[in-house]
Amino acid sequence: MTEGTPPRRFHARVLAAASLAELAREIEATASDPEGVGIMTRKGRIYPVRLEDVSLKAAPILKQELLSVGGDAAHARGVADHSVATSPVVALATWGQYQRLLPKLRRQPFRLTDLADELDRALRGYVAHGPRTVRGAHRALALDDRPRVMGVLNVTPDSFSDGGEFLEPAAALARARAMVAEGADVIDVGGESTRPGATPVSPDAEWRRLAPVLERLAGEVAVPISVDTRHPEVADRAVAAGADVVNDVEGLRSEPMRRVVARSGAAAVVMHLRGDPRTMQADTGYADLRGEVFRALADATDRAVADGVGPDRLLVDPGLGFGKSPAQSLELLWHLDELRSLGYPVLVGASRKSFLGWATDAADPKDRLEAGLAAAVLAAERGAAIVRTHDVRATVRALALVSKARALGDRPDGAALASDTPDG
Repeated sequence: MTEGTPPRRFHARVLAAASLAELAREIEATASDPEGVGIMTRKGRIYPVRLEDVSLKAAPILKQELLSVGGDAAHARGVADHSVATSPVVALATWGQYQRLLPKLRRQPFRLTDLADELDRALRGYVAHGPRTVRGAHRALALDDRPRVMGVLNVTPDSFSDGGEFLEPAAALARARAMVAEGADVIDVGGESTRPGATPVSPDAEWRRLAPVLERLAGEVAVPISVDTRHPEVADRAVAAGADVVNDVEGLRSEPMRRVVARSGAAAVVMHLRGDPRTMQADTGYADLRGEVFRALADATDRAVADGVGPDRLLVDPGLGFGKSPAQSLELLWHLDELRSLGYPVLVGASRKSFLGWATDAADPKDRLEAGLAAAVLAAERGAAIVRTHDVRATVRALALVSKARALGDRPDGAALASDTPDG
């Protein structure tokens, strides 16, 4: 090297590949062998998977089999000296390593076959980004490469940000039409405020607010209609009047509600909530926030399917602001993609909620637009299929940018793995 000449650089750069598709493109850009691109892409990302209650006998076998394929696993120290009966496990492997692991686990005892099946479902649910259709009672909602927007229409006198504004049917119908024109893909109509401490209303009073709006709306708009209710009798009437989706803040915990959804053919949003709207903020203590929300949604969807609700009709919602502190709501939003492991489309409602005000020092719910847009974009980037919002036009525009950026990819996430099956 000549004196005064700067050293030749290799320009080492850590790649911010947000998906396997992006990583595949980077590898392709090296002019690597096409077959090698698929092989190396599968090695380019570790998927940490948490498992609960793995037995003392199964945990060391799981770790041994993961090590044999090049992965690893962490479990309780007590597994070694038999001082615990079960242990949580965090498995660490690439997609390709998991595919070699699964057949090996299915040959093992101690329920490792069941564990392999659940591990496979979680991984495939997590990476799935292909088109899917949620079938409603009357209309279906197509979910594809862009997040859908659900517009909020509260026909209540006491909702936290727009109470009383659309209580009159004429005003409600005008707002619904405007939201569709602004780009809403679904209209969510609610007749009972579920804000913290809200006064409950009877099913009859709730229906009196909803009926004149739903009956006209169903004949006027082409987009699916959702009814935000926790009362089975209201849900039943609403679906008969033209609603397609039941958005139940109590997560279908009621057997009569599950029967209504199953019998009517409606889709359903299963939301996480402790207690009810009056009591939910009295208990926000969680030993494992994300794990407890995940398990509750898994149990709720399992019960719904067992009672006859089609899996293709279910969506899940972490319930931001419902029985959670502001910090907990923000944590769930930041880790939203974990819920994709359930295999159901994820719906998020952050619009104007108090945790946004907490984070941005905005006391007035209507002064939280910017925070709401940031939450919507973050939710979309974390894999939310539907974003629920009061501010439709602005949210549609913000998410359009997300969609344009995502469209720069030539293939959906996981395309490089399309031929890599559990038996392959």
